[in-house]
Amino acid sequence: MARLADYFVVVGYDLDKRGGSEGQGHILQRFPEKDWEDNPFPQGIELFCQPNGWQLVPERERPSFFVSVLTDINSERHYCACFTFWEGLDNPQLQKAEASEVDEDEVPGLVQPAQVFAPKSLVLVSRLDHTEVFRNCLGLIYTVHVDSLSVPLETVIGNLLTCVIPVAGGSQRTITLGAGDRQVIQTPINDSLPVSGSSVAHLFRQLGIVNVLYLFCAALTEHKILFLSSSYQRLTDACRALLAIMFPLKYSFTYVPILPGKLLEVLSTPTPFIIGVNSFFRSETQELLDVIIADLDGGTVTIPECVHISLLPDPLLQQTQTALSMVLDPELEIADHAFPPSSTQPSTLKIQDKEIRGVFLWLFGQLFHGYRWCLHIIRIHPEPVIRFHKAAFLGQRALTEDDFLMKVLDGMAFAGFISERGPPYRPTDLFDDLIANQVERIRQEECSPHKVMNHIKELAEQLFKNENPYPAVAMHKVQRPAESPGHNDPKNLAIFPPLDDVTVQLFIDHAAAKLKTAPPVVKAELNGMVPSGPPLEDIVDRHGHVLANSARRLEVVRNCITYIFDNKMLEAKKLMPAVLRALKGRAARVCLTQELNQHVLQNRAVLDDQQFDYIVRMMNCTLQDCSHMDEHGIAAILLPLVTAFCRKLGAGITQFAYSCVQEHMVWTNMQFWEAMFYSDVQNHIRALYLEADGGELSTSCHGQQESGPAAGGQELLGALELASEQSRLWPTLSKEQQSERVQKEESTVFSQAIHYANRMSYLLLPLDTSKNRLLNRSGIGDVESVSNSYVTNSIAGSMAESYDTESGFEDAESSDVANSVVRFINRFVDKVCNESGVTNEHLKALHTMIPDIVQMHIETLDAVHRESKRLPPIQKPKLLRPILLAGEELVMDGMRVHLISDGREEATGALGGPPLLPAEGAIFLTTYRLIFKGTPNDPLVGEQVVTRSFPIASLTKEKRISVSLSMDQFIQEGLQLRSCTFQLLKIAFDEEVASDLAEVFRKHMHKLRYPQHVQGTFAFTVGQSGKTLVEHKTKDKNQSIKTLSKNLVKSAKRTIGRQYVTRKKYSPPTWENRSSLQSELDEDEISVSEELDQGSLTLSSTIRSSDRQTMSNVVERACCRDYQRLGLGTLSNSLTRSKNEPFRISTVNRMYTVCRSYPGLLIVPQSIPDSTIQRISRCYRQNRFPVVCWRNSRTKAVLLRSAGLHAKGVVGFFKSPNAPSAGPSQAESTSLEQEKYMQAIISSMPSYCEPSGRNTLGGFTSTHMSTSDSSDKLRQPKIGALMKQVMGGKEHIPGTFSRGALGQRARVISLSQPRVSGKARNPPGGKWGSIRGSGRLSAYNPEVGNRLSSKESPQPNGGPSEALFLTQQRAYLYIIGDKTQLKGGKQDSFQQWEVVPIEVCDVRQVKNSFKKLMKACVPSSATSEPSMTFHRCLEESEWMCLLHRVLQVSVLVVELLDTGSSVMVSLEDGWDVTTQVVSLVQILSDPYYRTFDGFRLLVEKEWLSFGHRFSHRGAQTLASQSSGFTPVFLQFLDCVHQIHLQFPMEFEFSQYYLKFLAYHHVSNRFRTFLLDSDYERIELGVLYEEKGERKNSQVCKSVWDYIDRLNKKTPIFFNYMFSPEDEEVLRPYSFISNLKVWDFYTEETLSEGPSYDWELVQRGRQERLAEEVPDKPDTTTRKSQRHIVWPCYDSRSRVVPDAITKLLQDLQSLEAELGLPPEKWKDTWDKIKANQRAEAKLENRPSFNSSLLMSSNLSHQRRSQGVYLPESGVGSSINLAMDRETSTTSTPVAGRPSTSTLYSQFQSTESENRSFEGILYKKGALLKPWKPRWFVLDKTKHQLRYYETRQDRECKGVIELAEVESVIPGTPTMGAPKHVEEKAFFDLKTTKRVYNFCGLDSPNAQLWMDSIQSCLSDA
Repeated sequence: MARLADYFVVVGYDLDKRGGSEGQGHILQRFPEKDWEDNPFPQGIELFCQPNGWQLVPERERPSFFVSVLTDINSERHYCACFTFWEGLDNPQLQKAEASEVDEDEVPGLVQPAQVFAPKSLVLVSRLDHTEVFRNCLGLIYTVHVDSLSVPLETVIGNLLTCVIPVAGGSQRTITLGAGDRQVIQTPINDSLPVSGSSVAHLFRQLGIVNVLYLFCAALTEHKILFLSSSYQRLTDACRALLAIMFPLKYSFTYVPILPGKLLEVLSTPTPFIIGVNSFFRSETQELLDVIIADLDGGTVTIPECVHISLLPDPLLQQTQTALSMVLDPELEIADHAFPPSSTQPSTLKIQDKEIRGVFLWLFGQLFHGYRWCLHIIRIHPEPVIRFHKAAFLGQRALTEDDFLMKVLDGMAFAGFISERGPPYRPTDLFDDLIANQVERIRQEECSPHKVMNHIKELAEQLFKNENPYPAVAMHKVQRPAESPGHNDPKNLAIFPPLDDVTVQLFIDHAAAKLKTAPPVVKAELNGMVPSGPPLEDIVDRHGHVLANSARRLEVVRNCITYIFDNKMLEAKKLMPAVLRALKGRAARVCLTQELNQHVLQNRAVLDDQQFDYIVRMMNCTLQDCSHMDEHGIAAILLPLVTAFCRKLGAGITQFAYSCVQEHMVWTNMQFWEAMFYSDVQNHIRALYLEADGGELSTSCHGQQESGPAAGGQELLGALELASEQSRLWPTLSKEQQSERVQKEESTVFSQAIHYANRMSYLLLPLDTSKNRLLNRSGIGDVESVSNSYVTNSIAGSMAESYDTESGFEDAESSDVANSVVRFINRFVDKVCNESGVTNEHLKALHTMIPDIVQMHIETLDAVHRESKRLPPIQKPKLLRPILLAGEELVMDGMRVHLISDGREEATGALGGPPLLPAEGAIFLTTYRLIFKGTPNDPLVGEQVVTRSFPIASLTKEKRISVSLSMDQFIQEGLQLRSCTFQLLKIAFDEEVASDLAEVFRKHMHKLRYPQHVQGTFAFTVGQSGKTLVEHKTKDKNQSIKTLSKNLVKSAKRTIGRQYVTRKKYSPPTWENRSSLQSELDEDEISVSEELDQGSLTLSSTIRSSDRQTMSNVVERACCRDYQRLGLGTLSNSLTRSKNEPFRISTVNRMYTVCRSYPGLLIVPQSIPDSTIQRISRCYRQNRFPVVCWRNSRTKAVLLRSAGLHAKGVVGFFKSPNAPSAGPSQAESTSLEQEKYMQAIISSMPSYCEPSGRNTLGGFTSTHMSTSDSSDKLRQPKIGALMKQVMGGKEHIPGTFSRGALGQRARVISLSQPRVSGKARNPPGGKWGSIRGSGRLSAYNPEVGNRLSSKESPQPNGGPSEALFLTQQRAYLYIIGDKTQLKGGKQDSFQQWEVVPIEVCDVRQVKNSFKKLMKACVPSSATSEPSMTFHRCLEESEWMCLLHRVLQVSVLVVELLDTGSSVMVSLEDGWDVTTQVVSLVQILSDPYYRTFDGFRLLVEKEWLSFGHRFSHRGAQTLASQSSGFTPVFLQFLDCVHQIHLQFPMEFEFSQYYLKFLAYHHVSNRFRTFLLDSDYERIELGVLYEEKGERKNSQVCKSVWDYIDRLNKKTPIFFNYMFSPEDEEVLRPYSFISNLKVWDFYTEETLSEGPSYDWELVQRGRQERLAEEVPDKPDTTTRKSQRHIVWPCYDSRSRVVPDAITKLLQDLQSLEAELGLPPEKWKDTWDKIKANQRAEAKLENRPSFNSSLLMSSNLSHQRRSQGVYLPESGVGSSINLAMDRETSTTSTPVAGRPSTSTLYSQFQSTESENRSFEGILYKKGALLKPWKPRWFVLDKTKHQLRYYETRQDRECKGVIELAEVESVIPGTPTMGAPKHVEEKAFFDLKTTKRVYNFCGLDSPNAQLWMDSIQSCLSDA
């Protein structure tokens, strides 16, 4: 029974304390005056009556009612029902004003009302929550007062305070307060279930399902929740509802449904809370960063960014939402039905409320079912002490990863739940019943929402019945105040009277006396045994989470253990790898522990060494996959076993298994030890009572099994049942029996604590006590953070205080092992003994015992350690020696290591195939490479050799790691070495490698990786030490000494001004330095520009003759050879040089004084003198001024390269020439010279003409000129499209893989306009796809795109009309510049150049992207995260985007050059992106660069001579170490690889050639890619060393020589599909969907390491063959020829070569067998090609002019992207663009289809008859010249036809082969082509006449003769 109301209080406005704006309330009266003993009066009630503050109001307001909740210090809740009404009083402000005449604060002009109203509150304080009853009672008191009823108020209040009602039980109680009223109070049946009325339903209506679920999860996971509403009652209801749905958990943090405004600072408390605040204070709640705000009026829940709410685990969340929506919105389900039922209204609010609670009850049933199986009962008497085994619960539910459940189980609410519901003997309620009896039902119905609904309705019914057990009775009768017409009427302003406290007190005393005399209420004892429900095991099995292991695997485990104990070691060894793999599964681990258990007798099992070793390996493997929580209880079952298995080491010395299994996290986890301890204590206590009761209860127990939660359900059930029985009997026992039981239990716990102190010292003290493992684990000992239980205070004054209990194991003093272990055990003992009620004396005894235990154990371990050292080591595989290159030496001999598998799965066997890794072997450090060589650990592949290596120069990251190998128990030191050749060595040093040796290894590695100077790299040091006896060694060495001496003078001078090497900006060296470089100048060899400085010539006479070659070397350098090939300038003497050539080779930089990073000879416009160049160069970064690097042979457009302008140069550069200037300033003049320079370049172009648009420059007419107008107009929109794309900012680059080809294709279909004659003034209106619409217009320079898309652009500065300027429709020169550089420059309409601003990827981007690419291709560890998959990582690296960007710009430049505009690429410093772009442009535009010679020339010219900083970008020396590796050249090679993939027939070299260069440009094996510029190479004397003296035959210094040499031996670099088309310009697709990941990044060959050091691979293969040969003779059985090929192990190209390579190999071996001299493969190939051409049979496939693959149909390979359609009458050509940036058919001369149309013609009828075709010169009839014609030999029609051109359809003439008599070699005649050799002529004699022909060269002529001959012979 309880009082309905504890206190009645009247609170009024305090007129005396009225300050400022805020009033205060004070208690006018309270009854009873004296506090109840059991319930003190709560403080601060006056604040809660007016939560918004006490204020006077000008108008009377209606009475209001709400209930606040106050929580006292014992966390008891007091419900304060406040009824507030307003009473009038004279305005105190006015009285004040009269008193003080005029108050400063008064705002003048505000009229104060004469009367104001003050609030007064009547408050009931109760511990019961009966809102409606309180409302009625207080309303009644108010009514009595207002309507002046005849009942005295004191009587009513006295009755109210003396009313006593039952708390629960379901009875109804009728009460009356003596004012003619009557109320029925309904008590709930069971007070453990919350009473919610309809508040839950209201909460869901206000916020919605998802929002409430968020709040629910937030409350359970201890977040702060704040409700806002303008209604107080709603706040209280919402808070009540939230608590109701949390049942059976109880909220134990701050709970304030209505928080007064004065206490708002409570909201910034750090602890969780549920608080309600009036919306009035909304603004104050805005700045709370970690509070979830639920606005009840607006229906929103705001979750701050920093708060992460863990939601319910997945299927549950979905099911809960479904169930809730079925309750709240039943119509949703049938909304789509054709015949919906007549009405499906949701239930009434009260019922709906219970249904929602039913859903949550059902949800908790799902979450917590089986929790009782994880309870450990550790004391029964005097009070049950119960602990929950969290890890086991999560493990058996397979929810260890679930964030939500983890947090709930760790939370305070769950702790309360366990302490309240844990005891086995107590009253039960609805939830207990659900857990015990309905789990099975829940599980079966899970998937059917309707069955779930039925269950929920049943639960709802019980909940409803609990609140309303009887049908509603209409017996209420409570008066309400009469509705007076004007409640503002001054008449009814009677003030609430003061009450007579004596009268009220009398009532109370009278009632108290009556209670004393009443007989005591006898409460029925409802306690009972709490049922546990079905055990967890079955549940999980049904889900199939656990039994993933097949029976076969378990069989393997069992067999292996049997073999071990039967001493069949060989059998066991074979099974071992399979067992270790099987032990990944939980069932196999359980099986292992059970099997091992059977071999333990009397707690001991003595094994021999090998058995011991195997058992320990299996234990380690089992423990390795256990988490530190040990959720499956595996470690728990192993714990007794590790102290049982042992081996004898010597006299009286035994080593136990625990000393070998210590390296696992689980042993250092306090929670694990607690759970183990409790589990054991439970078993012992159970045993204690079983013995005591003489086995009465033995039926419930099946023998005492092993400890641990997984030990079987029966046993656990026994413990709880037993405890329940004991608790029932407890009151019946005598005092002695009670104390005896308490004492027995306590000593049981105590003895277990001693036992565990021993156990822990076994597993925590390492065998070698000099190493402390605990110290390495950060904070493991921090009880607060990892404790399993909720009581964390330790007994004050206990011994543990002497140990620092907060800091984990990190203290400096405690580094000594014994101490830290003692502290760990002390902390554990403190914790468990406190919780299980061990006496203080015992605890002190324990604390004194522990150090002794530890010390004793250390002593035994020392002996064991000593003995174990003496054991003979296990035989390890012998170390294999690596094969070294000539000149490569070992720096450190092999150190035994294990190669651990990384994130690439192929080698680990994860994708099928044998596990090649981990492997055991050795790591070797040589002067050139890091090599691992060893054999796999898995004995199945033990005979294979695993090799992984990479050049030491390519090491990019070295990181120390610690590795635990599955076989051994130790955690080894290891290194993770990553290389930019896409290799990763993850090694763990064997225990025999001393740690200082590993350190020496690292130091050596660093020294070799970052030498002080380039001369320390392998390319320089190779072959120079005394060990390698090479013939030419001395000479070689002297040569480098000579070059050094040559530079002595230089270096002496240079030491003074050394800084320029490291500085970015070069300062030109002084005159002396320049003249000392004179060795490079030789007057006769080169035309020196006229204004040569006299000072620089002084030394020429003294140059030593040996150095005179240097200048001739400059001439022979790649650049010059290429310039001559392109006709860009000759090296004839200055007098004879033709003046009308547009360009010349300038020697202005011969001393490298103008630009240190440029080559010595440069191509500049003829008209620009050298002095101008020196001035211009200063405007550009690094002085890299624009120079010509290539010229288009057809359009004569040139490609220039330079660096970006200096900031100061930009504005000057774009200044309009007619701007007035104050005087000829320096900047002005250079700006003008720059313009002159541009103009000179433009003038050099043949297409440049005067403004009238007619004249052409004399001497330059070409076919191009006559048709340029029309063709260019045709192409314009296309380039505009490209241009706009390229200029569009970053956001336009398609950054994802998903926006594949289709997405992009639809973007631009550019239809060119009908052609217009060249005279037309107005350009045709171009049609643009959606480019303009897509907002791609450049923000910088709209005209560029417009002009290109043939839109007339307005003249910004009022220049002449566009008729004059826009006839050309495009600029003559485009400058590709960097957006960021070009800001602020304004375009000028007079100039004929335009700037295309693009965004370039800077070096940092490339560097970061490359790092991510490496991690994607070679991840350091395997991961299953979906966000870490290969393709996701590849996408995030953005490497493909960068390639796309470079290719896109390159294609644009190719287009521009192809239409006759010149292009100048001037980006960044002119040595990274610029080099990439110009190189790619040349490869795309000029077929020569796609051959071996051409590509070499291109790299030497653009990359080496023009100063790409290889050493700096490759971080090759100590100086550049900090800048890191930036793969600019690799990116270029990748772009070439992409083009190669798209045009496989256009390149002479293979993909392997590109990979070879990619590998060796970072390997430092050759000197080619060392140093940053030609200047540096000359300084070191490496530029020309290759010439002159005979090179050392062993050591190639140049990669090109090496490639040439190798190419002669083997066709590995050659592309058999090479069959180029003449002058074909390539235009690759560059969208990401078209790009492929280069396999250079992902492939690896573990059998032989990288194949790029060819000699090594060859020697390795020979050795392997030699090994295989000897055992062949004995084998009588036929050995299979088949061989398994593993992708990551074998070299596929070698094991499965392509057909042609295979045939060439067979030829070679046949020649060797026959003893013939071997023929070079290239000769064989050329011969076969010639024959094949000659024999090309009548096939309907085309024969390409130079490919062996004539017969194979390669038409699916793209040549270019156009589709040519024959022209209609108007003559328009339609370009079908397949990609929004495809460059459509290139029509170099309009009206003539390009070579690329051939493919479409092959399908035509005529083409089927072409057997052989090509160009021949034919001599015309008498006096006619020789003309080149396209000849077709047609076997079908037996004729030789000829056409004007290759594309021509109409045949010009036919020679019938039937009439041919003979084909004979001929002689040149008059007018024959000059450049052709004599053997290329042949004559065809027919019956009518003799035809004179001439082939392109002699082999070509021979081919023709053979083909015609074969036709004749066939006929």
